[in-house]
Amino acid sequence: MNAIEVNHLRRVYRAQIGVFNRSIKEVVAVDDISFEVKQGELFGLLGPNGAGKTTTVKMLTTLLIPSAGSATVAGVDVVKGANEVRKKIGFIFGGERGLYWRLSGDDNLRYFASLYGVDPSVSKKRIPYLMELVGLKGRGNERVGGYSRGMKQRLHVARTLLHDPDILFLDEPTIGLDPVGAREFRNVILDLQSQKKTILLTTHYMFEADALSDRIAIINKGCVIAMDTPSGLKKHVSDLSVVEVETFGASETALEKLRALPFVDSLSIEDREQKQILLVQTTRGAEAVPDVMTALEGQRVGRVIVREPTLEDAYVRLVGGAA
Repeated sequence: MNAIEVNHLRRVYRAQIGVFNRSIKEVVAVDDISFEVKQGELFGLLGPNGAGKTTTVKMLTTLLIPSAGSATVAGVDVVKGANEVRKKIGFIFGGERGLYWRLSGDDNLRYFASLYGVDPSVSKKRIPYLMELVGLKGRGNERVGGYSRGMKQRLHVARTLLHDPDILFLDEPTIGLDPVGAREFRNVILDLQSQKKTILLTTHYMFEADALSDRIAIINKGCVIAMDTPSGLKKHVSDLSVVEVETFGASETALEKLRALPFVDSLSIEDREQKQILLVQTTRGAEAVPDVMTALEGQRVGRVIVREPTLEDAYVRLVGGAA
């Protein structure tokens, strides 16, 4: 039995438009998606903002009712058996909400253990174990308001594991964390993987998905457009190289010239501090550099490198450069 099965799942929202002449518009957030997650697998769910990732997670965690289709978690229908599903899952979301800052870390866990219905004799032993698991050993008597953001996020993990669920949903769990905090959190995820927990992870960080996921589904405009292992997805760009050009405020005219070059498969732009990094996907590799530089003539250009494509480059090609 798969840990998660999704069959033709669909979710439609109805939104009011206008102030005086109001009308109802249907917005399709998730449109006929299907996939399965094996027991003990870490399954990544990637996609642009508004692609339907969080809506999908909310349906699987019983927070939203699907408009059509069906889904089971641990063999239980998420609509017909919502209460049973909630006993079997844990849900971790990015941000700092969901904790009581005036209470200590241990007091937070004792409170949530009572809500989960965990026997006090069990929670008394489990709380110290979980605090050590998430790297908070010796910090449980401190008020959560004094924790760093990374510590709060690790306490979220401990809270979610109080009832020892087999299936975890992590919705952009490292968003807003500094690099050190994010790395520590990824180590916690690796520890959970070693315990054979089934994990569904949504993230915008491609390197994170690449390093952690067994398989990945990419969603765009509510539909699954690709699903494979990280290495399998990279084969979508095996014919390409990436020319990275460091610029300082390239004009839109120069960017249009780049996009118009016949050998440019796609062009994306990253802002890094005071610089722009132009990522030019091309089949010509280093041979493309002279023509790229000609298109950028008159612009302030810094470092130029040619590299092999990554999962992020495969993602850009699949979603068509959507932000």
